[in-house]
Amino acid sequence: MCPLQLKTLLFGAWLLGYVFFLLSIRRMWTGKYVRSPLARSLFLNMVSEDEAAATETQEWYRCGPDLLGESVRPLFVQSHLDSDTKAFLKRSVDKSGWLFTQLYHSFVSTFLSPLVSRTSINGFLGRGSMFVFSPEQFQQLLRVGPEWRSDRLLDLGAGDGAVTGVMGAHFREVYATEVSPPMKWHLQRRNYKLLGIDEWQHTGFQYDVISCLNLLDRLLPFQPYVEVGKWQRPKEHIKVQGKTWEEQVTNLSSEVFRKAGFEVEAVTRLPYLCEGDMYNDYYILDDAVFVLKVSDNTSESA
Repeated sequence: MCPLQLKTLLFGAWLLGYVFFLLSIRRMWTGKYVRSPLARSLFLNMVSEDEAAATETQEWYRCGPDLLGESVRPLFVQSHLDSDTKAFLKRSVDKSGWLFTQLYHSFVSTFLSPLVSRTSINGFLGRGSMFVFSPEQFQQLLRVGPEWRSDRLLDLGAGDGAVTGVMGAHFREVYATEVSPPMKWHLQRRNYKLLGIDEWQHTGFQYDVISCLNLLDRLLPFQPYVEVGKWQRPKEHIKVQGKTWEEQVTNLSSEVFRKAGFEVEAVTRLPYLCEGDMYNDYYILDDAVFVLKVSDNTSESA
C-alpha cells in the first residue's frame, strides 16, 4: 500500500470515528436515551412546552421594578414572549435536529476554528443567526407605531443583518458596520450600505438611530472579551456596580451613560437568542436593551 493510500485510509477511519462520536453524544441527550426514571422525568419536564413557557421563559423577561432606581423605574418597558420570538425558537429547535447539517457544521468548525473567528465560521455556514427583539417589541421600546418611518439607521456590528432587518423596516436608508468578511457578504445581499468601522463617524451626515447590539457586553465585567480572530480581554472596561440585573441597570443609567453624555429614554429586559447546534437547540444571553439620547445638559458629557 502506497503512502497516499495509507493516508487516505487513516483519514477515512478518523472521519468515520468522528461522526460516530458526535452521533453518540447527540443520542445521549435525546429523551429516548435518558435511562434513569428520575432523569427522564426531569428531562421531559424540561422540554415540555408548557413548562418552558411557565418557568424559563418568564425569567428571561423578569424585572422587579421596585428594585430599580427612582430615575429608571418609570422608563422600564415590560417585554413578553411573543409570537415572533416563539417562531424563532421553533426554527432553532427544528434546525438543531437536522442531523447531517449539524454534523457538517461541526466538522467544518473543527477545521476552521484555528484559522478564523467563530463569527466568520457562522457566516460561512449560514448559521448562528441572532434574535434580539420582534418588530412589536422594537416598536414598543421606541414608542412608535408600525407605520413610523425615519431617514437613516446605522447598525454597528450588524452580523448577518437579521436583527438589522427588524429595525431597518422603519428607515429609508440602512447603514451597517461589520469586521467579518462572510458577514459582510450577508449584509451586502440584503442591500445594506456597508461602512468601515472607523468610517461611519466621518460620512458628513447624521443618523436618526444608531444601534449597538451585543457590543457593550463585550466590555462589561461579567465576562469581558473581544473577538479578534480569537477571544481577547478588552483594553477598556466599563465599571458597573451591583449584583442583580436591576442594580446594574440602575448603575449603568445613572453613572456610566450619564457621564458619557447620554440620557436613558427606555430600557427593557430581553433574551439575546442565538441559533443552536447539535448540542443545544439555542443559546441565550441575559440582556438589557437601552434607548439612549444625547443629553441636553452638556456639562454632564464626558
